[in-house]
Amino acid sequence: MALFLIERSFAEQLDLTGEDVRVIEDINADEGVNWLFSFLSADRRRSYCLYEAPSPDQIITAAKRANVPVDKIVEVSKFQPELVR
Repeated sequence: MALFLIERSFAEQLDLTGEDVRVIEDINADEGVNWLFSFLSADRRRSYCLYEAPSPDQIITAAKRANVPVDKIVEVSKFQPELVR
């Protein structure tokens, strides 16, 4: 599966409950989308999430169903940083 980085902007600060996360995970599974991890900006208004998915269209469909924004999707390759000593 391909890797995609998703950028999202939120009008209000992001505050998800455990139930919100479970619903989003269920929707992602239905669409064949797998969330790997996320970063949240310091002001909690922007997130950057790494997903595995067959295509960007499935990510967009899942986001619409979950009512979460998608500002930008970028396909990325696997990155394995080297340790600097």
